[in-house]
Amino acid sequence: MQDETREVPHQVARSTKVLVGALIVVSNVVGALILVGLGAWVLPFRALVTDETAALRTNLVLLAVYAPLAGLGAFAFGWAWLRVPEPPGPTPSEAELACHRQRARRVVLRAPVRLAVVQAVPWTIGVALFAVVDATWSRTLALAVACMIALGGIATVTVAYRFSELVMRREVARVFVHEPPSEKGLPGVAVRSLGAWVMGTGVPLLGVVIAAGTSLVYADYFTVQRLGLVVLVLALVSLSVGFLVTVLSSTSIVASVTAVRRALRRVEQGDLETRVQVSDTTELGLLQSGFNTMVAGLRERDRVRELFGRQVGEDVAEAALAGDVELGGEVREVAVLFVDLVGSTALAANRPPTEVVARLNVFFAEVVDAVERHGGWVNKFEGDAALAVFGAPQHVDDPAARALAAARELADRLERCGAHAGIGVSAGEAVAGHVGDARRYEYTVIGDPVNEAARLCDLAKRSRRWGEGGDAAWRGVAASGAALERAGDAEARRWLVIGSERLRGRAADTAVAVPRDRYVTSSVEPGEAVESVGATNEVTRR
Repeated sequence: MQDETREVPHQVARSTKVLVGALIVVSNVVGALILVGLGAWVLPFRALVTDETAALRTNLVLLAVYAPLAGLGAFAFGWAWLRVPEPPGPTPSEAELACHRQRARRVVLRAPVRLAVVQAVPWTIGVALFAVVDATWSRTLALAVACMIALGGIATVTVAYRFSELVMRREVARVFVHEPPSEKGLPGVAVRSLGAWVMGTGVPLLGVVIAAGTSLVYADYFTVQRLGLVVLVLALVSLSVGFLVTVLSSTSIVASVTAVRRALRRVEQGDLETRVQVSDTTELGLLQSGFNTMVAGLRERDRVRELFGRQVGEDVAEAALAGDVELGGEVREVAVLFVDLVGSTALAANRPPTEVVARLNVFFAEVVDAVERHGGWVNKFEGDAALAVFGAPQHVDDPAARALAAARELADRLERCGAHAGIGVSAGEAVAGHVGDARRYEYTVIGDPVNEAARLCDLAKRSRRWGEGGDAAWRGVAASGAALERAGDAEARRWLVIGSERLRGRAADTAVAVPRDRYVTSSVEPGEAVESVGATNEVTRR
């Protein structure tokens, strides 16, 4: 029992026992006093005996002796029934703990019913005992007293049962932490509601019916005033007991439903860490437990969605979770950025794998930040390279300008963190969609811009001079003329077409552009604005 999963309630909390005992004692004492008052001053019992003083004295003495003994016996049995045996040994095994939890569960969940039985036994014995004693004076008196005690006992035990249910809710919540409610044979909501009316209202009203019927049979014992007093008092008792039982029953129901409603409101506001304390043994407990299961499922769904989004991108993940997944694709106007780390092969050969992975993660973090800042989507990581797409799967305005801006920013970022990479950018029409098999597929972009961006990346990685006499060079970034043609003027003016190149695997030359602030010649300082004139690679100062 060193962690929370091994923690179990060894016994019902002492404070709970004391509170339950106090409420039961008070309710039974009040019930007994009400019956004494009814028998002594309201119901016409005195008219049924010749020596009413002796009969009254005998009943009071019997009550004074029997009530404390019955109360102490019931209290002792109830206290013992609320005790959970300790698990054997100082370090119980998991099996012993599981068995102990089941015993604790049974004790706690059946406590209100057991306590009701403990109270009902003394009342039942009292019915027989007082009926036998009063039969020495009159059988009619014995029957009347027995009916009065029986009805009063039923009402009193019902009130005490409702009190014990409410007080035991905290203990019920403790045992339901390890296992949700599934007990069979316990009263449900329908039984609880019907029982509240029958025991709280029907039984006391039955006393009124019996009194009215008795007045018709024994008219000599009931004057009009006496009958009016009997009906008035019994009706008030019936209303009071019925109201109390109904309030106690509805409080239990309302508390459970209100807890779920409040938790639902928190879930609607995005709090998926919400939990409802399962504290009811009826269908309401199943509702509370079901709510917790539902929220756990939502948390798991969000966790899966987050992990899925990290794997394939949030836009692709949302489309897949919405069920819009079909093999194939559509032609889209996209821009493609391809970035490849320089020197990763030598790094992997000379450095520990953990260090290689750490450096790659730093590199990819810069790639993701730069691409997402400009509205792009990192389609895949390929060893020490990454492919980013602008314009798919979600449409964006001016994808070419976004890709070019991301390339410039990424080049600066990588230089600041000491990484050297080649970055290629291209744009044009490509097919964007799910490629693979129904059992395993991925969302990607296929087309000439992808191939062109990869070849431009290779070109940007090579350390070389450009132009006649080798008097010019650029650092790490190359874009196609097609990307500049599709980009807005604001971004296009930041780039310079420096010539054309027959890229590997392509039949036609590709116009090559570089950022103006990264183009260097022997006569122009790094960062000074220059512009290209045609394909002759001549540059002039601006």
